[in-house]
Amino acid sequence: MTMPTTYDEFEQLAMRLDMSRGKPSPEQLELSRALLDEAGTAGFLSRDGIDCRNYGHLLGLPEARELGAQLLDVDAAQVVAAGNSSLELMHDALAFAMLYGMPGDAPWSRQGEVAFLCPVPGYDRHFAICEALGIRMIAVPTTQDGPDMDVVDAHVKNDASIKGIWCMPLYSNPSGAIWSNETIERLAALPAAAPDFRLFWDDAYRFHHLTDTLHKTPNIIELCERAGHPDRALVFASLSKVTVAGGGIAFLASSVRNVDWWQRHMGVRTIGPDKLNQLRHVRFLRDREGLERLMAKHRALLRPKFDAVVAAFEALLADLPDVSWNRPEGGYFISLYVPKGYAKRTVALAAEAGLVLTPAGAAYPYGRDDEDAHLRIAPTFPSLDEVKVAARGIALALRRALEETAR
Repeated sequence: MTMPTTYDEFEQLAMRLDMSRGKPSPEQLELSRALLDEAGTAGFLSRDGIDCRNYGHLLGLPEARELGAQLLDVDAAQVVAAGNSSLELMHDALAFAMLYGMPGDAPWSRQGEVAFLCPVPGYDRHFAICEALGIRMIAVPTTQDGPDMDVVDAHVKNDASIKGIWCMPLYSNPSGAIWSNETIERLAALPAAAPDFRLFWDDAYRFHHLTDTLHKTPNIIELCERAGHPDRALVFASLSKVTVAGGGIAFLASSVRNVDWWQRHMGVRTIGPDKLNQLRHVRFLRDREGLERLMAKHRALLRPKFDAVVAAFEALLADLPDVSWNRPEGGYFISLYVPKGYAKRTVALAAEAGLVLTPAGAAYPYGRDDEDAHLRIAPTFPSLDEVKVAARGIALALRRALEETAR
C-alpha cells in the first residue's frame, strides 16, 4: 500500500478502516482457535463431576475460580468466574450498589446524589455506566503514576456522596499509565467520608504486555485489608482479549463478604454462567504459565503495530509544538495529544479520508474534553500494513487541521 506524504494523497487512498475501538485482530483470535475446534472433545463433566450442561454454580466452576485466583493472586473463595464480559460485571456491581447498597449499607439511590471520581483521560465505557445510572462524574487529572492523589484526597475526605473511583492501574486505557506503588497504597488507605467507598479496579490489561518487561502492580485487595478497609476493592478482569473477545471468562475478585453480596443479588438475575465455556478455557489455558505463553504470541503480533504508530508520529509530528504521544509498554491504546482545539477537527479530517477514529472527547466524562486536545489511537485490529498507512494519515490529518488555521 502506498505511503502518503500529504493529506491529499491520504484522502485519495479512499481507505475504509474503522479504528474506533481496541479490538483484537483476526490473527490474535486465531491463536485460540483450539477453543472452537476442540469444543466437542472438551466434554461436559468438570473435574469434580459437575455436569456443565446444566444449571447451577452461580460463582463459576471450582477450577475456573481457581484459575482466576492464580491470575489475580487471591484465594479461590474470593473469586467469581462469570460470563465473557468484565464490563458487564462492573455495570451490575454499580447497579446492585444503587439498588441494594453495599454490604451493611443503605442503597446508594436512597442516599441522595451519588458521585464517582473519574481519572482522565479514561475508559469511555466506565463513564457510560455512570451516566446511564445517574451517577455524577468528577474528572481527576492523571499522570503516568496514576490519579493526582492530592485531588482525590481533597474530594473524598469530606464528601460522603462520592462513593468510588474508577481505577485501571496497569497500562491504563488510553494513556498506558502504570500506577505507582505510592498511588496504589494511598488509594487503599484513603480516608473517605463515605463508609461504603469503593475502588472499581479494572485490571483489564494485567497480562497485555508489549515489551519483555512484564510489569505488575501491588495486590490491591491485600493492601486494602491491611489498611483496615477489607471490602474496599472490587477487582475486575477477563480473558476477552486473551482468547476469544466475545466469549472469554470474566472474573470478579474481592473480599469474601463482597463475594457473598454479589452471589445474593446475582442469584436473582441468573441461575448460573456458561460452565461449558469455563471448562474448555480451563482445559485450553491450564494455568497462569499457559496464559503467559499465549500472551507472548499476542505480543509478537501487536508490538510491531504500536512501533509503527510511534514511528509515523516521530517522522511527521516531532517538529510540531504542543504535540506529544506516549509509547505504551502494554495495553491496547496510544494517547496522542494535539494543540488545544484541534482534536475534533483531526478526527473529522481522518473520517473524510475514510479512517474512523474514536470520537474526540470520548476519554472524558460526558464526552467533554474542554481542551479538545486528546485522541485515543487503537492500532490493534487492522493489519500491520493498514496501521502504517493509518498512522501517517492521522498525522497528516492533524497537520492539515493546523494548516487550515494558518491560512
